[in-house]
Amino acid sequence: MSGTDDREPKRRSGRPPPQSPERSALLARVRRTKTSAEEEVARLLRGLGLHYRRNVRTLPGSPDFANRTRGWAIFVNGCFWHHHTACSRATMPKNNRAFWEDKFAANRRRDAAKIRGLRALGFRVLVIWECELDGCAARLERLTRL
Repeated sequence: MSGTDDREPKRRSGRPPPQSPERSALLARVRRTKTSAEEEVARLLRGLGLHYRRNVRTLPGSPDFANRTRGWAIFVNGCFWHHHTACSRATMPKNNRAFWEDKFAANRRRDAAKIRGLRALGFRVLVIWECELDGCAARLERLTRL
């Protein structure tokens, strides 16, 4: 048996091969935490004097921001990855369309399950979309009155 292996490298099940090295590098740079949208929401929460924990893994769905004492949780969703309805940023990639349709549908189902899980625990859940950051200060301000 020779030392070379002609088999393709293993990939996650269901994931299509990258279309190009450029596309692969672009998607590898996508951050999961401390995105610019999350940082903006954190700045607004601090400005309102609200205390929070980030990415609370012990709560369903690991909300981006949560306050157990006050019973609220916030998800900051990117319009593309969470496929925001009727948003111009929620585009559908042309390559591997079936894969992306399945992925976005699964993301939306998972998001809904996270929210249901938190509400079942008595949390008030707020979803802030990336495209709505400019107008989210008033929505966050309501948390101070709850």
